[in-house]
Amino acid sequence: MRLPTLSAVCFLLLATGTAPAADLFVEAESFQDRGGWKLDTQFIQEMGSPYLLAHGLGKPVDDATTTITVPAEGKYRIWVRTKGWVARWGAAPPPGKFKVRIGEDVLETTFGTQGKQWSWHDGGTVQLAKGATSLALMDQTGFDGRCDCLYLTTDLSTDPPAADQVLGPWRRQQLGLPDQPLQKGPYDLVVVGGGYAGMGAALSAARMGCKVALIQDRPVLGGNGSSEVRVWAKGNIRRGKFPRIGEIIDEFADNATKSPGTYEEFGDDLKERIVRAEPNIDLMLNHHAHDVTMKGDKIVAVTALDTRTGAEVVVEGSLFCDCTGHGWIGTWAGADLDMTSEGRMGMSNMWAWDELDQPTEFPETPWALDLNMADFPYPRDHHGQWFWESGFDKDAIGDAEAIRDWNLRAVYGAFNAMKNRDGAEDHPTAILTWVAYIGGPRESRRLMGDVVLTQEDIVSKRDFIDGCVPSTWSIDLHYPKEQYAKKFPDNPFISIAEHNRAVDRNYGYPVPYRCFYSRNINNLFMAGRCISVTHEALGTVRVMKTCGMMGEVVGKAASICAAEDCLPRDVYEDHLDDLVRLMHYPGKARRETPTSDIVVPGDAMTLAGPYGPPSGLDPAKIDGIVADDGDAMLSGKWQQGQGLKGFVGYGYRYAAAGTDATATFKLSVKSSGKYELLVFSSPHKNRSTRTRVTLRNGNFRRDYHVDQSIRHPKNAAVAGTVSLSEGDVVEVVLSTDDADGMVHADAVALRKVD
Repeated sequence: MRLPTLSAVCFLLLATGTAPAADLFVEAESFQDRGGWKLDTQFIQEMGSPYLLAHGLGKPVDDATTTITVPAEGKYRIWVRTKGWVARWGAAPPPGKFKVRIGEDVLETTFGTQGKQWSWHDGGTVQLAKGATSLALMDQTGFDGRCDCLYLTTDLSTDPPAADQVLGPWRRQQLGLPDQPLQKGPYDLVVVGGGYAGMGAALSAARMGCKVALIQDRPVLGGNGSSEVRVWAKGNIRRGKFPRIGEIIDEFADNATKSPGTYEEFGDDLKERIVRAEPNIDLMLNHHAHDVTMKGDKIVAVTALDTRTGAEVVVEGSLFCDCTGHGWIGTWAGADLDMTSEGRMGMSNMWAWDELDQPTEFPETPWALDLNMADFPYPRDHHGQWFWESGFDKDAIGDAEAIRDWNLRAVYGAFNAMKNRDGAEDHPTAILTWVAYIGGPRESRRLMGDVVLTQEDIVSKRDFIDGCVPSTWSIDLHYPKEQYAKKFPDNPFISIAEHNRAVDRNYGYPVPYRCFYSRNINNLFMAGRCISVTHEALGTVRVMKTCGMMGEVVGKAASICAAEDCLPRDVYEDHLDDLVRLMHYPGKARRETPTSDIVVPGDAMTLAGPYGPPSGLDPAKIDGIVADDGDAMLSGKWQQGQGLKGFVGYGYRYAAAGTDATATFKLSVKSSGKYELLVFSSPHKNRSTRTRVTLRNGNFRRDYHVDQSIRHPKNAAVAGTVSLSEGDVVEVVLSTDDADGMVHADAVALRKVD
């Protein structure tokens, strides 16, 4: 851990020249022990720095402590850069209060009580001896007090300058940063952003032989799909034109049962382990990219700061991929971009609560949103879901911290209503267990490529020659929910989703490769929600597994660029066949360099079909000659279902008794012998107890009846046995005639018994 840096151990002369002055600058994020304070890096571009956040859900967090070296004995004025985080709304009293202890002295000033914006708060003076002493941040409330840095100076009359630029000149001087920062690279591909898109790009490129840097400003990977935000990963994978795309994402995608899920369900350790297992990836966690170096219309380097120490590193590369979500790399590079001016989707901060065996208390929150139980949807299943969303039409870039803070005020106001207002009688034992302080944004800047995908393209199924990533999520756009917007019309905090379900959710719409590179920055790829689409099209491509597949395609394209010494656009214009070939390889395929032979390991995933891997029992693994319901010829009114588990393939069909519905399966016999006829179905009390099953083989016909209301071994009822010859084509017909309940058509099979 880098210790706080002294900016003036050598002493500075005051303007009068009559006395030397000493000063000391301490970044809060560099504290040796953060205690219960959280490192918040979301708003560096907005306010200039990472900072520590006392996110204790209403209970004071443990002190953050460090050791400082006082350069000289004397009286020091203490300045703390902080803010009163609800002051911008005129709310009171300030919730995020904390104290500062230096050595044995606790300063009288309470910090976090003033300032609508980040600014220096004068903490008064203290007499300090030269040498090492302790420094501590002492949270008072657990309600999100925040501290950026501290400045101690014997110049008692001069205020410190503003510090809202990322590593501005004054902060650089105080940190003692070298004129020439550390340089890394060059890499074949520099990926900025470690969510699903960034992980997909880095892993894909590395396995295809590229040297990759993966820069992530958080301590964990996964972005919205990490334990910090806990949005379950959506979007179907391994399907469409290239069913191998998505296999890499399948290796680390979460299996959360709800959103927000639990910490364990998001597998932060698994994500990091998979990335670190790739020798071609240089993983740079806790690094925030904040600038680019250009040469003409190409990026040559990205500059990042270590969010724990402030140290800088310049990362050089041939190709870059913007997976930041907000399009930061493209913005700094001067890429063509767009951002919808009105009607944008917002940011969510989800939350969870639980109940204990004994009554609990929660502090009153007069500074939070003024809510009663009718002002918000009840958090059923003990969690506040994705629709706790605000920031519609607010500045998603320059005012992101305020959007997050408004969400926090909404959550605390809701829980206050549950504990201290009209919900108190029903929630005596309720406790807050988790509130996301890392926001989950949905929409901001989009970087323009050679194709700007539109809703009309998707709905009309426009066929682009380079269509590759299957987007299966509906066109899902969020708006304030009117029922809850009336009390806070300026910034509603509950959303509603409007779904255009014209998207093929099984096969998927193939998003073109030309959406994944910049049209004017020649070596810039993008993957994730900042790709080249319109606001409406963003509604379907923005979910995490789909974003991850974009990254997989970018990684493969980057390897072609490295092998052919070409640029992203050239892959489309001159090497599209090569990209198509790579997209047919398994996700675990690899090569040592971009020009080496590709090796497919023995543990590669089984190739899925155009509609993805079976969500039920794989028909290929069933003994015998099998026909699934997807292969059946249907007549009459059948409905599709997946609710009864244990089905074969992708689901099943069901039809009501007496509706003249039939399902006809055809099976080709390859060898003569005696066969059992199996009828697969999941049991349910509403199923028919005498479903008629007819076997036809030429002029031969036999009727059977099976009870579909009860469980059969492996969900397969033996209807009967029949002798068949090689070359026979057998028809098996399930009918609703004679049924006394729902008829279930899942699969049929002929299993040889001699």
